[in-house]
Amino acid sequence: MYWENRILVGKSGDEPVCISPKMANRHGMIAGATGTGKTVTLKVLAESFSDCGVPVFLADVKGDLAGMCSPGTSNENVDKRVTDMGLAQLGFDFKAYPTCFWDVYGKGGLPLRTTISEMGPLLLSRILGLNDTQADILTVIFRIADDEGLLLIDSKDLRSMLQYVGENAKEYTLKYGNISKQSLGAVLRSVMALEAEGGDLFFGEPALNIGDWLCTDNTGRGTIQVLDCRELIQYPTMYATFLLWMMSELFESLPEVGDPEKPKMIFFFDEAHLLFDDASKVLLGKIEQVVKLIRSKGVGIYFVTQNPSDIPGGVLSQLGNKVQHALHAYTPAEQKGAKAAAQSFRENPEFDTYETLLELGTGEALVSVLDEDGVPTVVKRCTILPPQSQMGALDDAVRDTQIKGSLLYTRYMEAQDRDSAYEFLQRKSLADAEAAQQAAEEAQRQKEEAEAEKQRQKEEAAAEKQRLKEEAAEEKQRQKELEAEEKRRQKELEAEEKKRQKELEAQQKALEKEAEKREKEMRSEVKKVASSAIGTLGRELGNQVGSSVAGSFGKRLGGNVGASLGRGILSTLFKL
Repeated sequence: MYWENRILVGKSGDEPVCISPKMANRHGMIAGATGTGKTVTLKVLAESFSDCGVPVFLADVKGDLAGMCSPGTSNENVDKRVTDMGLAQLGFDFKAYPTCFWDVYGKGGLPLRTTISEMGPLLLSRILGLNDTQADILTVIFRIADDEGLLLIDSKDLRSMLQYVGENAKEYTLKYGNISKQSLGAVLRSVMALEAEGGDLFFGEPALNIGDWLCTDNTGRGTIQVLDCRELIQYPTMYATFLLWMMSELFESLPEVGDPEKPKMIFFFDEAHLLFDDASKVLLGKIEQVVKLIRSKGVGIYFVTQNPSDIPGGVLSQLGNKVQHALHAYTPAEQKGAKAAAQSFRENPEFDTYETLLELGTGEALVSVLDEDGVPTVVKRCTILPPQSQMGALDDAVRDTQIKGSLLYTRYMEAQDRDSAYEFLQRKSLADAEAAQQAAEEAQRQKEEAEAEKQRQKEEAAAEKQRLKEEAAEEKQRQKELEAEEKRRQKELEAEEKKRQKELEAQQKALEKEAEKREKEMRSEVKKVASSAIGTLGRELGNQVGSSVAGSFGKRLGGNVGASLGRGILSTLFKL
């Protein structure tokens, strides 16, 4: 409860033990074994900060913090503690607190979302369980998305981006370094596994605006933001990383305020050991940086865990306000841890810190806080106050009424899916597919045109060849006809020549015949003439000879001799 402008934690005997609001942003720790009262202490501090007007965030891992929206009720144990501690005189009463419920799955509260870009590659790599090489690839994916102006809002944006980069790995390798398809495939499988676990519900819009948490109700009390983690805690890495993201968001979004009179917000991190389990050196460095620097933003972080040794020394040294419940020390390791826890307190000479730590009862704790000058007080054994709100789980009907009655209900309940990398790459893919289709159709058209042109040329060539062949055939036929005509003409000429020759021969023969006839006639005539003349001459010669030789005998003989001689002369003439 808030008492005399201080956060009343409990009482050490009759002495109130309080945290000064001015020192509340110096962080703190609530530690102790299971069942020692850590949850009650968390509730008491959350209620006190709310009464102080400081907004509070806390993770409800078991579902027993939700009752803060309802007033507590009397019971024997609470009444006894109120009486024993004299709390009635300090103004203790049962009351409800302004509460807003959240749930990353949207079941036990308003959907608590962030975007892939806001989560960043470092935290997202842890959620996805990536190794260093795969984490580097994821960082490259974020860089490419930034350079190309692509919004990574939800898991389908990241999945589309991984697929897109994988399809264009050669293009990006020269600019961003080697992008192994095997690593891309491993990251993609991790994203799909996250979606299968419902992790896709974490990422989307409207994303949480941390400014909506920095509010008070109409009475000036800080609103308590309760994150229902009953389902989320089943995925410890996811739970721790998500809460770390919220701390980082507070750090990055809030302005520097130095040391205000009271914190701007108190952040309770339950099951804090999950934050540091298997965290890389880079992540541990980021956690230490946030814890160290967020104080100047007016934010106090209170880690709730079983053993202080769960928290790295670099972080533990920053925790000024400590509430240590009992620790068990049954084994040497547990004894060593308990001694270390005891030694982290400023010693109180009135008791042995280690022995007291082991014998604390439920609801008791060793408490050391920072005084007004920032110096740790000596450790005190305190009885922690009982909570003023309802302990235990909240009825579902009451929770539903609280959720729907929130002023933030209309802002966050309905998911939005604005244009981002997935839609852009879908359009690009469709455009590329359409362009590829058009290119293919154009290529097919050109191919068909080329084939048609080739066919046309082939047909033209064939037609030309046929034409030439026909012309050659025609020429051959014409030549043949010419040759035939020439032969026919030659034949005709030969026939005419032969006929003419025959006619000439016939004429020649006729002429010869005529000449022979004339010659014959002529010979006949000559013969007749010659015969007659020679006969006459012979006869005359014979007569003359006969007359000379012998009378008539001589005449006859002379006539015959003359006639023979005449014929011989004629025959000789005709031969010549």
